[in-house]
Amino acid sequence: MKFGLLLPHFGEHASKDKLLEGSKRAEELGFDSVWVRDHLVFEPHGEMEKPNRTFYDALTTLTAIGAVTDKLELGTGSLIPFRHPLVTALMAGTMTQLLGPRLILGFGAGTFDHEFEAIGWGDKDRVELVRSNAEILKRVFTENDVTYDDGIFNFENVTIEPKPVGGSVPFWYCGATPRSARLAAEFADGWMPGRISLASIEKRMGVMKEMTDVSGRPMPKVGVIPPTSIEATRKEALKDVNVPGLLAWANKAKFAVKPPSGTFETVEDLEGQLIVGNPDEAVEEIKKFQATGVDHLVFDFRFKFDRFFEQIELLGNEVLPKLR
Repeated sequence: MKFGLLLPHFGEHASKDKLLEGSKRAEELGFDSVWVRDHLVFEPHGEMEKPNRTFYDALTTLTAIGAVTDKLELGTGSLIPFRHPLVTALMAGTMTQLLGPRLILGFGAGTFDHEFEAIGWGDKDRVELVRSNAEILKRVFTENDVTYDDGIFNFENVTIEPKPVGGSVPFWYCGATPRSARLAAEFADGWMPGRISLASIEKRMGVMKEMTDVSGRPMPKVGVIPPTSIEATRKEALKDVNVPGLLAWANKAKFAVKPPSGTFETVEDLEGQLIVGNPDEAVEEIKKFQATGVDHLVFDFRFKFDRFFEQIELLGNEVLPKLR
């Protein structure tokens, strides 16, 4: 299993120091990756975030971090398809030339119509935009003089240089719904659902395994991004977590596998959707992800971005060594 960090590139605690110095320290402590989200017109999630609308661009942020680190994988979880895929192809190819083959392009359909309406794409099917990006990126990363028309994008005889170092860039599908997992199994290299219960992960992975057994495609890598709070005691760790907000979000998730009671009511019901406790308790929670078959776990400290460096040190010194 690999371990990553969601970066504080959004909200009131977004800062150059946290992003660059935090990533350098994460690399020193043995983390495998750093990840960013994506928005064009950011509207904070009420149950998870404060109303500050600061949002540093995803690919620009990763480029800056890649320039001051050597080994960290640089992931998007997820990139929203409001960019023309040829623009994304040029940016991604350039990034790998400058930084090495460290980029993972996780794409998702996004949550908000207003971001697409703002650029005149409000009538487009966002899921099909992701599919279009996957196909176009695959082709222009490996071919020249590409002609393409899928009813959404069309162009003739296009060559994008530079090509990515290594020949391509891993493409992951991001989303927690059953359809997201099926689409990942159909055409992606990985699946990253974000916040999701362990029971839901197992169910989705079962479907993906069935699909890839039939198609002959490799089983996608699986990543998750659970909100995380680690302190000396579980009581202290819980103080920073908006548990009612997480429960409300979980109960609104249409396709979530529910606990036996039928409703998410307690912290224990959030298994997989939250890592909270002291370092030893965190290790035990993380082992559950390993047992489920998760390949890449990304810690989301958005509840305590004000103490980002402390959390990196605590994880790097007292949690990761017990998992290696």
